[in-house]
Amino acid sequence: MPKDRSQPDACPGALQVHQAADGALARVRLPGGVLTPPQLQTLADAARRLGNGQLELTSRGNIQLRAVKDPNAFAEQIASAGLLPSATHERVRNILASPLSGRIGGVADIRNLVTQLDSAVQSDHALADLPGRTLFTLDDGRGDISGLHGDFGLHAHSETEHSLVLAGHRTSHRVHEDDAISLLLDAAHAFLAVRDQHWRLAEVPDGIARTIDHLGLGAEFAGAIDLSPDAGPAIGWLEQRDGTVALGGGLQFGLLDARLAEFLAAIEKPVVVTPWRSVLIFDLDEGAAEQVVRVLAPMGLIFDENSPWLDVTACTGSPGCEKSLADVRSDAITAVEQEKLPIEGRQHWAGCDRSCGRPRGDVADVIATGDGYRVNPTVR
Repeated sequence: MPKDRSQPDACPGALQVHQAADGALARVRLPGGVLTPPQLQTLADAARRLGNGQLELTSRGNIQLRAVKDPNAFAEQIASAGLLPSATHERVRNILASPLSGRIGGVADIRNLVTQLDSAVQSDHALADLPGRTLFTLDDGRGDISGLHGDFGLHAHSETEHSLVLAGHRTSHRVHEDDAISLLLDAAHAFLAVRDQHWRLAEVPDGIARTIDHLGLGAEFAGAIDLSPDAGPAIGWLEQRDGTVALGGGLQFGLLDARLAEFLAAIEKPVVVTPWRSVLIFDLDEGAAEQVVRVLAPMGLIFDENSPWLDVTACTGSPGCEKSLADVRSDAITAVEQEKLPIEGRQHWAGCDRSCGRPRGDVADVIATGDGYRVNPTVR
């Protein structure tokens, strides 16, 4: 069924908040999911002082706060930490990148491309008109990000050569890294020219072909890119190529308590929020990594790759969402603790058929009906 896009895009940001049943919801864009320790401390302070005490990790590697008491004070606080570099472009700074790039695996190190793309988007006045749901993707060749079906992306083939990806489809056009950012911006401009009222390139009739034509590339495109079998959260102890250690930690429903966030910030190492609602802590020596696990595991950071919580996601549900037919998170917690999950494997619990927050890939739906739950094992 076609999506109704007759209303303006109301995707929340740090300045344009969404009024939910539990109060204002503000979302902070984190290009590449990157957070410095001081920025994470600032977010923890904001969650404790202005929100409900939790940071919610999103499927785009961003962070949002619920029940924000004073949105203006929140915006001022994150701006002081460099998390609001552009008031005009803050909602369109949606950039997903391979979280382990440059440290573990991958064909290319795309970390500099993240910084360059973010800066270029902010410097382009016209791109402030992109919908807030627009998504740029940068895949270092391992296949973890291109399969998440962004609007405009790059997929590395070598250290310096990338394929252009449009609406999750790899095209035949390859570009050198020196020209890659300009090409992505040109693709975003092409989308603005053809999008009408659509919010995503995939929604535009013949959108990929029209974008290619607008760019004058004469390129061809194949089928949609599937997620790599290895795509997903990297959990536990990870050896970096420089001999240091990275730790991957999962979170129940992607919720990062302010106190846990403060402990993460106190480690004073780079942190990346992943599209799988997990966090990565980089550049640790072995002794420090062992201490982090001992301290943070009891606080709720999941280092066990076999934890059932890594398979269970959920929307906000009641009482935070007025459309929800159940308190899905409480129900899912009970099901996990009593080992009574309705289906094995990855599953998303939702308070209504909208299934907000549902991850991509092979995921079963557990939908509240008002009289229990309907389980739909069909994947999409």
